[in-house]
Amino acid sequence: MKKKTILDLYDMKKKGEIATWMTAYDYPMASFAEQAGIDMILVGDSLGMIVLGYDGTVPVTMEDEISHCKAVRRGAPSTFIIGDMPFGSYQESTEQAVRNAVRFLKEADVDAIKLEGGIRVADKIKAIVDAGIVVFGHIGLTPQSSGAQGGFKAQGRNAESARYVIEDAIAVEKAGAQALLIEGVPDEITAFIKELLSIPVYSIGAGISADGQLLICGDFLGMFQEFTPKFVKKYASIAEVAIGGIKDYINEVKNKEFPKDEHCYHIIKGEEDKVKKLFEEYK
Repeated sequence: MKKKTILDLYDMKKKGEIATWMTAYDYPMASFAEQAGIDMILVGDSLGMIVLGYDGTVPVTMEDEISHCKAVRRGAPSTFIIGDMPFGSYQESTEQAVRNAVRFLKEADVDAIKLEGGIRVADKIKAIVDAGIVVFGHIGLTPQSSGAQGGFKAQGRNAESARYVIEDAIAVEKAGAQALLIEGVPDEITAFIKELLSIPVYSIGAGISADGQLLICGDFLGMFQEFTPKFVKKYASIAEVAIGGIKDYINEVKNKEFPKDEHCYHIIKGEEDKVKKLFEEYK
């Protein structure tokens, strides 16, 4: 499997081929994604909720992200991987933003980084791009700043809000980002932005008009049980399968139905008498 580059993603857009990407946070899930033929994997800061059990994404650190990116790269060596800049890793200054973006490439071997925000982070995007790093912008519903947005609410649903989303999209492209992710925005706005920009425009809960779709693995595979966003379709129910399997395991162990002989090791033939003598030594 030939790993895609940013040029391949542009070629897909040109040909009208829809890109598929999903989040993954560990070796097994990344391996499954690559075997299934996914185009891209985002090691999202959603790992804070899906993997680490936080209430949101804000507590996720650079160390968390780097560690999980390494695991994902080991599981998906031939897939285009995007590292997600966590809250606090780029807000302070352009120097901080570049330093942490470089860490993603040097320490975790990702192909690109993603950061949230439009106009307000345009200077950071430009600085990171100028350092030779592929940048994916992220606008609309941005989880890291959901508090300022009044919670996890769709954006761009009226003219005033739509203007902010469009202006952010323009700022992201002008700053040099090579792709844009739009989250929680009406499809009509996404379609307009896609026609307005020359870079690939991807959707997570932003309609079907985009150049590709992203979903959180915990959502569409039925792993995360706390809530399911409106824009998610469940393609599997891993939590139900796992809970059922664990219940069966508990039941069989308590009733001494597991392990059976086929699951046990035995003394090598010819060693029985020696082992019996060994036991006698301790009686």
